[in-house]
Amino acid sequence: MSVHPDLSFLTLVGQASIVVQGILALLIGLSLWSWWQIFLKMFQLKRASRDTDGFEDAFWKGGDLNAIYQSASQSLTGTGLEHIFTAGFREFTKHRKQGSNPAVTLDSARRAMRAAYQREIDTLEAHLSGLATVGSVSPYIGLLGTVWGIMNAFRGLANVSQATLAQVAPGIAEALIATAIGLFAAIPAVVAYNRYTHDVDRLSVRYETFIEEFSNILQRQG
Repeated sequence: MSVHPDLSFLTLVGQASIVVQGILALLIGLSLWSWWQIFLKMFQLKRASRDTDGFEDAFWKGGDLNAIYQSASQSLTGTGLEHIFTAGFREFTKHRKQGSNPAVTLDSARRAMRAAYQREIDTLEAHLSGLATVGSVSPYIGLLGTVWGIMNAFRGLANVSQATLAQVAPGIAEALIATAIGLFAAIPAVVAYNRYTHDVDRLSVRYETFIEEFSNILQRQG
């Protein structure tokens, strides 16, 4: 009578060595973290894009800059362009009240906007490097678990006079699970990293374009 080994996922994981189980736990933890960051970053970038659209619509309607500044500075949820605008206009207004040279006033406003721009980009890029790390190292961590599992499988056959496929299959299967989990953790992280990097770059271009256009407006007013 032939006995078919139980090759279910849970059984294979339960029968794996401590090292392989530890690697699987690490990969599952990395996968959960990356999915958490994927959803957080998705909502953050959607909100940043929506806020940028809304502020640009309000700004380019040609309203009074002081009124726009008051509205933007009192906003509790504004991001991106609102912060860049308020930083530049606040610096511009302060230097005008002090009677500073127009060139100095414009330069100070531009530097304030660049500083605000860098803070916004740093916020948008937060944890993207973590997704890139998960995407790059997870397959190798999974491969380590696979190699270790295969070594244990063949070591277990050392005392067997005649190895059969039924004897080898469970050990090989449990080893390959590590590679599968590694790819499962890596693929979404890589896709999300590439997508979100593209979205951040697009927002960065919009922010820089606004800085240049707003600087021209401030130069005319100066």
